[in-house]
Amino acid sequence: MTRKIEVSNLSKDFTLHLQGGLQLPILSGVDMQVDAGECVVIHAPSGAGKSTLLRCLYANYRASGGSVRIRHGGGWVDLATAPARQIHAVRHATLGFVTQFLRVIPRIPTLDLVAEPLIAKGIGQQDALEQAGALLARLRIPMRLWHVPPATFSGGEQQRVNIARTMISDYPILLLDEPTASLDEANRATVIGLINGARERGAAIVGIFHDETVRRALATRLFPIPPVQPVSLVPAA
Repeated sequence: MTRKIEVSNLSKDFTLHLQGGLQLPILSGVDMQVDAGECVVIHAPSGAGKSTLLRCLYANYRASGGSVRIRHGGGWVDLATAPARQIHAVRHATLGFVTQFLRVIPRIPTLDLVAEPLIAKGIGQQDALEQAGALLARLRIPMRLWHVPPATFSGGEQQRVNIARTMISDYPILLLDEPTASLDEANRATVIGLINGARERGAAIVGIFHDETVRRALATRLFPIPPVQPVSLVPAA
C-alpha cells in the first residue's frame, strides 16, 4: 500500500508563559506511519496528548522537534517545517480535518457551506450543490434547513454539517477528532459508513474515538502514544 503519513521522533512542548516560561512536554519520540486504506485510531488515556498529536499532523500546532511528512502531489511535505503557504496547499488538496466544533461562516446557507470546498476545487456550482444536497440528505439534515445558516442548529446538526463539509472533498488523508461524539445512534451509523467508505476508496485515516463501538467498527489498528518521560519543569532558556 502507498504510504501517506510518516511521523518521525515527533515532540511537542508547550510554554507556560504565566508560570515564568516553564516548558511542559506533551509528546516525545512519536513515530507513526499510515498507509492508504488504513484507519489508525489513537488509543491512549485522557491527557496523553491524543488531540495534540492530531493537531500536529494538521499543523495547527507546530512540532517542537521531529518531522510530520505528508504525501502531497506526488511528493512529501514536512508540515513541521513547511511555510504557511505550503501548509495551506496541503490542506486544500490532501488533508481533511473533522473536529468536534463547526467553524461557522456567518450568514452562509448550509448548502453553500458544504458545497464550497468542491467549488474551490473547480467543480461547477450546480454539480457541487447537488453533491452537497445528497450528502446532507444522507446525514439526515432536513431540506428545510439547507438554506439556513447553521449557527443556530443543534450540536448534533452542526456536527453533521461539519462532517459533510469535510467528507464531500474525498481527501486522500483524513484526521478525525471525535466526529461522532454528539450524534445519535442512527447518525453515528451513517458517519461510520462514510468513514469506512473513504477508507475503502484508499484514504489514510487517523482518528480519535472514545466510543468503543465506533472504535471497533472503524479501526484497522490502534496506535498507543508513547509515554513522555517524567521531567522537572524548568523555565525556557
